[in-house]
Amino acid sequence: MYEEEEFVERGSFGGFEYGHDYESHTGDPRLDLEYERERGYSGSSYILPETIKSFLVELYTAIRVEPDLYQIQSLYDNGFNKLTDRFFKNSPWPNADVVAPIVDDDGIFMILYKELYFRHIYARVQSGPSIEQMFESYYNYCDLFNYILNADGPVELQLPNQWLWNVIDEFIYQFQSFSQFRSKLSKKSDVEVQMLRENPKIWNVHSVLNVLHSLVDKSNINQQLEVYSSGGDPDSVAGEFGRQSLYKMLGYFSLIGLLRLHSLLGDYYQALKVLESIDFNKKNLYSRVPGCQITTYYYVGFVYMMMRRYQDAIRTFSNILLYIQRTKSMFQNKAQLYDQINKQNDQMYTLLNICLVLHPMRIDESVHSQLQDKYQEKKLKMQKGDMSEFINSFSFACPKFLSPVPPNYDNPVNYHKEPYLLQQRVFTEEVEQHNLLGNIRSYLKLYTTLPLSKLAAFMDMVCTQRIYNCYFALYNEFFIFLARMF
Repeated sequence: MYEEEEFVERGSFGGFEYGHDYESHTGDPRLDLEYERERGYSGSSYILPETIKSFLVELYTAIRVEPDLYQIQSLYDNGFNKLTDRFFKNSPWPNADVVAPIVDDDGIFMILYKELYFRHIYARVQSGPSIEQMFESYYNYCDLFNYILNADGPVELQLPNQWLWNVIDEFIYQFQSFSQFRSKLSKKSDVEVQMLRENPKIWNVHSVLNVLHSLVDKSNINQQLEVYSSGGDPDSVAGEFGRQSLYKMLGYFSLIGLLRLHSLLGDYYQALKVLESIDFNKKNLYSRVPGCQITTYYYVGFVYMMMRRYQDAIRTFSNILLYIQRTKSMFQNKAQLYDQINKQNDQMYTLLNICLVLHPMRIDESVHSQLQDKYQEKKLKMQKGDMSEFINSFSFACPKFLSPVPPNYDNPVNYHKEPYLLQQRVFTEEVEQHNLLGNIRSYLKLYTTLPLSKLAAFMDMVCTQRIYNCYFALYNEFFIFLARMF
């Protein structure tokens, strides 16, 4: 079950206060106002546009006063993005202290607002979040999940599926970003290193896993999926919480979150195991949110590839790339989602290209045509055994791997590439072995019978001395070849 003690207490960060200072003011009222607007400072000098006020009041009313899911969805999908492009394209939304009085200081609404606020900083603000903002965003997620998970009964909160997916997706993304950030020690100040050292529980991998598993358990989502797959009524096993859309969808999205997190940590067996209850041949909950569906297939396909299940990987990538081809026009009006889908589309074509080199097979004609148009040159290089092309393709298309533990703060060097280099080494060893097996395959096709000594000579194995070592090595490669074929 969900353990509340996994979360750290709110307050100052290791003795460092996280309030703002105003030393950078210029004395020019116009410039100072812009400076404060960009940083979301509160105060009487900050003038909140009436359009923003009206939007926040409407959103607050739809969520907390007169719950209206369709209105929330409209404001979330359209209103927030349009206002962002108009007023806060490259700067933060107003600080929570400015917004709170407008919405009656409602604590739950402010948690949701801050979730949007920090998400926007990660996505749009060029300088990115400060270390204090990373800490504060973590605390805000603690508040949100404590509210949802520690209630005696289901909370009275309705949110669109897209927002719920974005909460889980962003939660893991921010953990990923923080893990990368804390591993780059070479340019960090002593103050930053001390803050990281004194707050080991903030964005701790156990806390993140605990939240995701708790949402899965609270919703009984695995039991619901099993009953749904067998043609039964999921509500019969959903329980008090799982019958509510909020818990059901958060539970489902948490399964996808666990798939992603275990993939980032390199635990591919566990990544697939968490999806045991999902029947991918049946229309499922994920199809309601395209971003979730695409993320699911990307990580499932990548996991299959790393587990050398190339046929499954090819089928997975082909299915989702065909889906993207047919539905791409749906996302053109959502710039951020469209860019994300385009990037994942390119990554999956690259991974599909790799898999087809390692395991040639027929695929859908439209996907094959796209692959030929954009990736034929890369494919030819890999077919010739060009390891640099394999590595470049893998580097572009793989996820950003993480280490589950903090770095050694006493040795201020950059550790962030180590998880990637480990996975790259696993991948290149597999490719090198595959290239050798490819040579064996080609020679066996040419001859009906072939003495081992002659095959060894073809394979450039030196057999003049200790010939039994040469035969043993060749036997080893031959049986590896047979194991791959069957």
